[in-house]
Formats: sequence, C-alpha cells, structure tokens
Amino acid sequence: LTSLRHKNHLNPGSRGWKDEHLLKKRNVPQEESLEDSDVDADFKAQNVTLEAILQNATSDNPVVQLSAVQAARKLLSSDRNPPIDDLIKSGILPILVKCLERDDNPSLQFEAAWALTNIASGTSAQTQAVVQSNAVPLFLRLLRSPHQNVCEQAVWALGNIIGDGPQCRDYVISLGVVKPLLSFISPSIPITFLRNVTWVIVNLCRNKDPPPPMETVQEILPALCVLIYHTDINILVDTVWALSYLTDGGNEQIQMVIDSGVVPFLVPLLSHQEVKVQTAALRAVGNIVTGTDEQTQVVLNCDVLSHFPNLLSHPKEKINKVRHIMSSLCYFFLCFIFNCLLVSIATCFFLKATAAKMRIILNHLCKCFSSTFFFFETESVCCLGWSAVARSRLTATSASWVQAILLPQPPEKLGLQVPATTPS
Repeated sequence: LTSLRHKNHLNPGSRGWKDEHLLKKRNVPQEESLEDSDVDADFKAQNVTLEAILQNATSDNPVVQLSAVQAARKLLSSDRNPPIDDLIKSGILPILVKCLERDDNPSLQFEAAWALTNIASGTSAQTQAVVQSNAVPLFLRLLRSPHQNVCEQAVWALGNIIGDGPQCRDYVISLGVVKPLLSFISPSIPITFLRNVTWVIVNLCRNKDPPPPMETVQEILPALCVLIYHTDINILVDTVWALSYLTDGGNEQIQMVIDSGVVPFLVPLLSHQEVKVQTAALRAVGNIVTGTDEQTQVVLNCDVLSHFPNLLSHPKEKINKVRHIMSSLCYFFLCFIFNCLLVSIATCFFLKATAAKMRIILNHLCKCFSSTFFFFETESVCCLGWSAVARSRLTATSASWVQAILLPQPPEKLGLQVPATTPS
C-alpha cells in the first residue's frame, strides 16, 4: 500500500496550497505609523536627518539617545516602503545592537529591539545584516529581561530572523532559543505576547530542506499539545499550522506528532467554524495519511470520515480539497479489500461456500467499490478493472464476477457485460 500512496501525488501541501502564514512581521502601531508622505518629507533632507540620528544615538545624554533611537524606529514603522536600506547604509546597526546591552535603560533596549525587529522583517539581505551585526545573542539574552515589553520585542525579532529560512532557524536554535521561548507559555502571559510566541514556534517548525532538528521537534510538541486547547483563534491557527509543517517532514516526524497524543484533538478541528483553522487542520491530516498504513489508521481511528460530508460540500475551494485526503484513504481501503475481503471471497469460492454466504461477502464488497469509485476515477486510478467492477453493481450469485475481481484483467476480457450505470 505504501508504494501506492505517493506523497507528491496526494499531499495537499504539494498541490498548490497557498501558505498564508507570515514568515516575518513588522511592528507598526497604527497610532504612531508614518504615512508615505511623512517619510518623503523627512527624507528630503535625508543626509541631515540620518546624521543627526546617528550622532544623537551615541550621545551620553540618556534622553537625547533615547529620542534618536526612537526616531529611527519611527522611520522604520512607516506603513509602506520603510527606508530600511538607507538606515543600514548609514551605519546605524552597530549602534542599535549596542543599545541592546543597556540593562540600565530598558526603554532604550525596547526601542532598539523594535527598530532591529523591523529591519529584520525586510528582505533576506536585510535580515542577514541584523544577524551579521551579532544581534541574535543579545536578543536571546533579552529573553531573560525582567521587563515584559523588552522580552516580547526580543521574541518578535527572533521570529523574523528564524523566518528567514532554515539556515537562520538552525543558527538561532543552536544558540538555545527553544527552552526560554517555551517558558513564556503560561496562563498569566498577555494574549498578544502568547500570539507572538506561538508564531515564532511556527517558524521553528517551518521548512523541511532540511527539517528542524529532531531534538527541537521533541521539545516543541508538548507545547503544541497545550496550545491546541487555546480558545484564541490566532493562537489555535498558528498551533495547527505548526503541526502541519511538522507532519510535512516525513514519516519519522509524522510518528513523533502521533506519539505526542495530539492527533485525537487535531482531527475534530476539521469541523471548526473558522476556515483558517480548518485549512491548517486539513493540511496536517492530509500529511499524516500520506505516511505508513499504521499512521493512516491512527487518523481513521479518530473518526476522520465523519467530517468529510461537510468538507466536501464546503464553499471554500481550499477546504473541499479534502478529496486529496480521500484519495489517499481510498488506497488504504483498497489494500484492506485485497488483504481481507478478496481473500475471504477466494477461500469461500474454492471451498464451495453456500450462495447465501457468497452473497453477503459480495454485497459488502460492492458497497466498498460504490463508495470509492469516484475517488479512484478522479485520481486516474483504474487498476485491475476496478472502475468497471464498481459500475457493474456486482451480482451476488455470479461466479464469473468473482473471477473478474480476483484476476488482474478487466471484466470485458472474461466475456462479462458492464452495465453503463453509476453507483447511487
């Protein structure tokens, strides 16, 4: 069966599903954001402005220094087209990174971390500029700050850096980000802070070339098992996306997710009222059923089929793509038919079982074919004449039909007429 279920063919994640989860985020408060016209006006005298910011950002006067760093941060908080490259070229990065060390001035740390967060939210080259300025170890250090706003801003900055790709992700992991990050998950944490923490966890789980270290996955899964109960939609969506990324990393990671015990709580989310939750859950479940037979059975044991009627008729196209999961399960059922029902038929046939017993077996087999026929045809799977057999609505007393099922050739070659009807 496993050889029949090809991940590239059946996995919804590889069939054009749009990844709507943000890799990076900029901190742009509405009440302080600058319009493009404001930025343009400021930069008519750009050299003077940047020169003043640079000079004052190194001032010995704490008030002047804070004001300059805050000015840089506000420039980076413009709604569109923030002047990230201009500020990088000005040489401000080392100054901002140095400000992260100022434990005696948490307001300065916060503003500097905010400015660096927004720089790291840009292109990969801009993110790399922050990394190369040696900011990451200082952000990790700020996770232990007694000031929550400083901690949260450091988390946000690290999320942007991790989201740049697997190389940055693994670099930040190697410096020890996971344990302090997970320590923030508690009932007392403000909801906005927890949303950021969960988003960073998603970025840690993202990318499979290469996937995150197995040790990291083991550390993160217990946290996801807690967060999947959360009532906040944003946190729940991110949690399920994290699981979808982990289950897209191969059978070993699928098994780790299963062993965590989260699947019985994941499957019911297929019927969640929020489309974003359904989308992420559908992708995660779809990944799991591309695994081994045993892994597929875990999903079936969670009553996944009961969610399919509503999903198949869902108005959102991304939700009714559940047919790709169904096609994978059809392969599973086909294997079951081969291993169980057909063996029983063959045994009864050669032992000259009573017509009544044969009728019962063939009736059940007919139902199996009737329910799976359309999925086989959709996926262009017509091996061994199964579609023809399904259309025929098997005759319970026909020994010739039993032969048609057991032999690897279509019924027509055995002289059997296939009625042109479709199963009801």
